[in-house]
This record gives sequence, C-alpha cells and structure tokens, in this order.
Amino acid sequence: MLGSTHGTLTTDSRRARVIACGEQRPGPVVHDRVDDLDVSGRPLYADVPDLTRFFRPESVAVIGASDVAGRPNTGITRQLLAWAERMGARVHPVHPTRPSVFGIPCAASVAELPPGQVDLAVLLVADPLPVIEELADAKVRFAVAFASGFAETGEAGAEAQERLADAVRRSGIRLLGPNTNLNAFEHFREDLTGPAIALITQSGHQGRPVFALQELGIRLSHWAPTGNEADLETADFISYFSEQPEVGAIAAYVEGLKDGRAFLLAADRAARRGVPVVAVKVGRTETGARTAASHTGKLTGADEVVDAAMRQYGVVRVDGLDELQDTATLLARARAPLADGVAVYSISGGTGAHVADLAAGLGLRLPRLSDERQAELHQWIPEYLSVANPVDNGGHPVGDRRGRKIIDALLADPSIGVLICPVTGPFPPLSDKLVQDLVAAAEETDKLVCVVWGSPVGTEPAYRETLLGSSRVATFRTVGNCLTAVRAWLHHHAFVREYRSPFDEAPRTPSPSFRKAEALMRPGRQLSEHAAKQLLRAYGIRVPREQLVTSAAAAVRAAAQVGYPVVMKASGDRIAHKTELGLVKIGLTSASQVRDTYRELTDIARYEGVSLDGILVCQMVEQGVETVVGVTHDDLFGPTVTVGLGGVLVEVLHDAAVRVPPFGEDQAHAMLAELRGSALLDGVRGRPPADRDALVEVVLRVQRMALELGDHIAELDINPLLVLPRGQGAVALDALVVCR
Repeated sequence: MLGSTHGTLTTDSRRARVIACGEQRPGPVVHDRVDDLDVSGRPLYADVPDLTRFFRPESVAVIGASDVAGRPNTGITRQLLAWAERMGARVHPVHPTRPSVFGIPCAASVAELPPGQVDLAVLLVADPLPVIEELADAKVRFAVAFASGFAETGEAGAEAQERLADAVRRSGIRLLGPNTNLNAFEHFREDLTGPAIALITQSGHQGRPVFALQELGIRLSHWAPTGNEADLETADFISYFSEQPEVGAIAAYVEGLKDGRAFLLAADRAARRGVPVVAVKVGRTETGARTAASHTGKLTGADEVVDAAMRQYGVVRVDGLDELQDTATLLARARAPLADGVAVYSISGGTGAHVADLAAGLGLRLPRLSDERQAELHQWIPEYLSVANPVDNGGHPVGDRRGRKIIDALLADPSIGVLICPVTGPFPPLSDKLVQDLVAAAEETDKLVCVVWGSPVGTEPAYRETLLGSSRVATFRTVGNCLTAVRAWLHHHAFVREYRSPFDEAPRTPSPSFRKAEALMRPGRQLSEHAAKQLLRAYGIRVPREQLVTSAAAAVRAAAQVGYPVVMKASGDRIAHKTELGLVKIGLTSASQVRDTYRELTDIARYEGVSLDGILVCQMVEQGVETVVGVTHDDLFGPTVTVGLGGVLVEVLHDAAVRVPPFGEDQAHAMLAELRGSALLDGVRGRPPADRDALVEVVLRVQRMALELGDHIAELDINPLLVLPRGQGAVALDALVVCR
C-alpha cells in the first residue's frame, strides 16, 4: 500500500508494516548557529527552530476558551481538550468572566497563568496583538492565532499583520498564523508505523486528501497549517521536519512563499539530509497567481523562477493533490532503487504498449531485455507474444504457476529496478491470482513493484485486501500518477547521490573585481555600452577589441588599430535598443566608410534626441552561436541568472533557463541542457560545435556579479554573447546594465 488514493482500510499489525526508508539518517539537529554569511551578508545555512513543544506541548493555554452552547469557540475548545488529552498535556482555559470551562478552573487573564509553565497558547480572540506582550511576560514559547482579517484582506490588513509580526519579533514568541486553523491539532493515527509524511499547507482544505491517507494505512506525523505566516513559515517547517527521524517525506501545498532565500536554505537542508520534499505550488498562471495573492497576501514570484529554484534543490513539484498523495507516499516509503530500468508487464499487449509509450515520454528508461532473458520468459509465455519490454503474457499464464515465475524472472534482471503492472479492471480469478503473485514477489525483493488498479469501483477484495494489505507493493489508481511518482522517486535518489550544497561553495568575501565594478555603478541609471563592457571586463568576461571615439578622424585611427572589418555603434547611457534606431552599422571595411558612418550615427542620434558619450569602433566577430546571459531581480528570490539562445530573437524564441544564485558548474551545464535549441551548441548543418565550456564559464562569472552586485544591479543583459567554435571561447558583443 505504498501509494493509493481511494477507499478505506482498517489494518492489522501485519498490514501496517512499511518498507524501510533506505539508509538511516542521523538524529535531529536543531538550533544551528547562523554565523556563516555570503558575500552579500545573507545567511548560508538554515536555522532550525525547535518546534517539539509546539507539536507535543506539556501545557496548553486556551485564550478565549468557552463551553457555552452554540458558540464557535466552544467547539474549538472541545477539540483542543481532546487533543491535549491525547498528548498528555495540561490545559489552562483563560476567560475574563468565567470561573471554569468544561469543569476546568479558568484563569481570568494571561497574567494569571503560571510563568514559564505554558508551552503553547491558542488564541481564540479577534485581535491577537494585545495578547502577544502578555504571553511574552508569561514566558509562553508558542502561540497560534486563528483570527482572519489580516494580509489576505488588502492593504489595511497587511499593515495590521506587520504590526502583529513586529510584536512577535520583540516578544521572542514563535507564532503560527494568523488566519490559520485547527489542522495542527488533528487526531493522527498512532497504530501505523514506518516512515511518515509530514504535511505543510497554507490552506487547510488542500491538506485533507493527504491527511486521509491514514485510512489506507499510510502514516502521517505532523500537519503545519501556516496561514498568513506572520512569523513561522513554510521554510521553518521544512527545516524542522527534515530533522525528524520518523519523517520519510514532506508534502506541501504552497500558495505563496514568504521569503525565497529562507525557502532555498530549508530545501538545501532537506536535500543534505536526503529527505524528499514534494510540493504543489499554485501560481503557474496569471490567474492562479492573483488568486494566491488575494488569499494569503503574499507575493507570488515569477513561476519560471520558482520552478527553477525548486529543481535546483530537489523539490519535486507536482500539479495536483492526487499527485501529491501518491508521489509523497512513494518517496516516503520506498527503498532507494537498485537500477533505473523500468519493466512494464501486463496481460494485454495494447495496455503494455500504451503504458510503455507514456513512460518513455516522461523520460523513464525501458531497457530491452536480453535475448537470454526473453528466451527464459518464453518458457511460460507463447512465442508469438513480445517479451522484449513491455512484456505481454497473453493472460492465461497469470492463472497458474507460470505467473509467479514470470514476475520473478523480470525482477531478477539486473537492468530492471522497477516493475510496473497495469491491471485495467478486475477479471477474477485471474486478477486475484496476479496481484497475489505480485505481493508475494514484492515481499522477497528489494526492487520496487508497482500496480495500477484501474477499476473505477475500488471495492474488489483483490484491491482492498490484497494490494492495500501489502506493505511492499506501491498501489496506484491511475497510470499517470504511477509514472510521475516513479520518475520523481528515481530522480530524487539520483539527485541526492550527486548533491553538493551550493551554499558550501558560495563566496564569503568580495572578489578583486568587486571594487572595480562598484566604481562603475550609477544608482538609478543605465550604463552606456562602453561602461557596461568595462564592467564585464572587470569580471574577466571577454569583449571585442574596441575604442570609444568622439570624432570622425579618431574613428578612422581606431578602425586601423582594431582591424577591419569593424562595427560602429552609438554609445550612451539612455540607449536601450540601438539596432531599432539605426545606431549600429556592421561590416565596415574602409576608412571612408568609417568616416561616413561616424557622421551618420551622430546625425541619427541628434535627430532622435539621444545623448551620446561617443561612438564605439569595435572588432567584428563572426562564426558563432548567438546566446544571451543576464541577471534580473526577482521580487521573491532576489538576483537570478538567465541563459538563452536567440540573440535578437530571444524575445521571440523564449528559449531560456534560469537559476537562483548560488549554483555550481553542474547547474550551469544543466541550464544549457534545458534549452530547446541546445543542439545548436553541438553544431548543426556542418557548423562546428560551440564552446560550451566557455559559455558555462561566462554564466558562472555573471553569477558572481549577481552575488556581489545584486544590490546594485536591477538588470544585466549580455546580448548577443557569441559562443565561438570549441576551444575559442565566447565574446560579449553587447551589454546592457541598469543600476538600482
């Protein structure tokens, strides 16, 4: 029952067994000191809050407790009392006019609480702000604010939330909310064992399907409903959950991120620990982004940047709650793969071919079985059926001893790490025998066995008892969810094996280039092309030979020194698109052409009202692949680095990849591999391969600029960056820099 999304099940102890979660992780690490800063003064490692007494308090105060029939606070108080009893926690009701609540003596105010003896305060009040300072005096460690009417309501609410956040920061209390709910205090099943899912949601309803997995025997350990995140945020819970030994995976429904850097640091911590994070992040579309902002009051960053940032740190992004259920379950509970090959096995050739096509389309590897293995399978499967992979058994062999032999032979193949068996519908007794054999084989192998139970009913004993009763078979209800979960599982383990935290290698001190570059910055202004290229030179990025001149005679002398043919361009700090204004001329081969072009460019500039600092006479560089490398400032993550193909067509092609610094050489190469036109760098139609290594080096140098000058640069574009044939480097032909 590794992954199933329908039905209910009561399990006995045998059925509650789970697959061990790979290698044992070290024990919890909390309260890390954040004393390592990068070159821009930002922390390099996540501080892990100790939330133990939040989730398992010894003493709980309920501010605004009630037992009056019909009052909303009464139902909440009753649920909190039941939860505290399960936790073994003492409850302190607080109400100004009631001597007791549900028979428990009631304090008239927070001031009457025993100082230092309350771990968690639950605030059932409309305005939590006045209570925060009182809680601080009582030395309460954690508080939960359910009240709404804050940032989710608009500007006035956002200001009220900021006042609340300021009060919380001054108090030293850690606050969940406001605009949160009771999900942290749900009744978690305690009869389930094995690696668990820890759940994070910003809206409680979206966590319900994951929470309901307990009915299928899948363990949940925590639920953090973060609400508006005035204090505690998604990143805090990722960091904390990744340190808990019982957590096999973290499932998150994210409407907006409060702090992009904090999220990356938390994801980095999870990646270091090998704990998978699976997330639904809304806001892929403009409409979705607007909805997320109106609901939580938090800024949604550009989705392409969010997507790239998640990939950098191994966060598995899924599109729906059903995928979140199945993918998180598989990642939490399945062992690390022994091989990455997938075998598709079915009783129908058409079904097997369809599943195999879908798997291949997702990038899963379906190795062709060896001739020897196929000959072995044909002992039990008719010769006219294909057993190369996918494997079609024709149906009848599953009903007798041959069925188990076929499964064992597939699992014994060293190229196969995953066996996927789609069962399109129940066809007893054959389907019953098939799943019995699959479950029995799964008990005896370290390889992953997945079954897709395609019946729309889901009440069959073969599904509800045999498959869901197994701790070793991953059961899915749709082929799509099965394949995306398997892909995520394979990718996660490959990612963890190779992961090296970019924060370990992030620069701590400015490079020698920084002082030179800083002197070139002009706050709030755009640099001229000449100044922008000086900035690139300071960071070791190659530019053409060129001279800035202010007369026709000087232009002729410069052309002779640069070497014909030359390019001439107008240079000024207010020129963004020179080509469109006719302020670029290429292929000039004589002194007379240079002299005439100088006059033409200056005449155009006067006519257009463009102020010049001179005319650039540049070396003409040809025979390369035009690319663009740039820096932009994302509202959520700060400086980001983009590389793309296209030159002047970049805005038409939209073929680009983005990363959030810091990142290493491996990520720079991965950016190039993501480009749809990546093959152009390998050489097409007789052209030589381009110098990929030189392009990667430019990307890394631009990243260094982003890290060191992120507070100074609003936008940087090297376009075109001409990537020359292999071994010859790359040349920045033009550059645009806008200072902050």
